[in-house]
Amino acid sequence: MKKLLTLVLALVLTTGLVTGCSTGNKTEDKKLKIGYVNWAEGIAMTNLAAAILEEKMGYDVELVLADVAPVFTSLSSGNTDVFLDTWLPVTHGEYLEKYGDDIVDLGVSYENALIGLVVPEYVEANSIEDLNKDKDLYSGQIIGIDSGAGIMSATEKAIESYGLDYKLVNGSGPAMTAALKKAIDNNEAIVVTGWTPHWMFSSWDLKVLKDPKGVYGDSENIHIYSRKGLDKDQPEATAFFKNYKFTDEVLSDLMGKIEASDNDPLDTAKEWMKENEGQVNTWLGK
Repeated sequence: MKKLLTLVLALVLTTGLVTGCSTGNKTEDKKLKIGYVNWAEGIAMTNLAAAILEEKMGYDVELVLADVAPVFTSLSSGNTDVFLDTWLPVTHGEYLEKYGDDIVDLGVSYENALIGLVVPEYVEANSIEDLNKDKDLYSGQIIGIDSGAGIMSATEKAIESYGLDYKLVNGSGPAMTAALKKAIDNNEAIVVTGWTPHWMFSSWDLKVLKDPKGVYGDSENIHIYSRKGLDKDQPEATAFFKNYKFTDEVLSDLMGKIEASDNDPLDTAKEWMKENEGQVNTWLGK
């Protein structure tokens, strides 16, 4: 009888330990690595997603900043779980041709995005074709962002297609907007690689130059892509990402708050989340 009781007790303890370990592992498994690039809308959408996943859904989220090419490479190899800022069909089309079979489209989060060349409203140019007439005003430069961005390769094509005698200057999103601000403060001409949605359009009077040859394509959609298998590993998070859709009004408000704040984008995103519980609940399916 003592041996039987001892055996029963041992089985109970073992079951408890296994259950406890299983519960612990389940919590530890609620981890996500989200890649993002240094673009205004991506920073906004990614940090808000991290805030919601951490505070509303109990996930441990790691945000990884990188150029767009390494993000797609990591996503396709399974080292990154999600990328929220894939522009299609033009901007990131080449990456989908290369990695499309190894990643999963979770749907469109924002419609009617646009890329192109952007100038202050006060300059005379209205079309890309006008740029060569006033090359000296622009110092023969187009201020770009990171070299791996799709908009940069599209701009190289635009320079060739329109016969522009301009140099495309590599940089970053923040460097581009800093150069734009400096030029506008001094009422100078400048042309930059730009896109909507972006907070710069609410900060300054800007215009996207007409593109009669259609080098930059029509309006695009922003997609969320995941690694293969995320739907099985993290079904709750996958469902959230499929619901994570923005109107222009909502995204512009979020981007504006993050840009205007001196705080870390994640902290500002958490504040926005608390102020917009109704919107957050729609993404959570409540």
